[in-house]
Amino acid sequence: MQIYVDADACPVLEQIEDMARMYMVPVTLLCDTHNVLRSAYCTVQIVDAGKDAVDIALTNRCCAGDIVVTQDFGLAMFALDKGAYVIHPWGWRYRSLSEGDAAHKD
Repeated sequence: MQIYVDADACPVLEQIEDMARMYMVPVTLLCDTHNVLRSAYCTVQIVDAGKDAVDIALTNRCCAGDIVVTQDFGLAMFALDKGAYVIHPWGWRYRSLSEGDAAHKD
């Protein structure tokens, strides 16, 4: 299991890092060249600053069973299609249409 974060505008990066470190789960923060992120625990992957570049990179990396954190509904649907668990930074769990509501706050 791996946690992938759409980190360009994620308001809870510190909380994700703290929890992941506690449970020893690897985290990859993906951002474009317009952002500068540093982390003592997480791997930071910088991608080109193009339309949907971070979304595409994250979708290509995530696998079934991974956790994806994003505010982007479109990215959430792609990650769900790959079998990842997808959560919103506010705590909502995205679900595929076959599971019911597209977004559900657990």
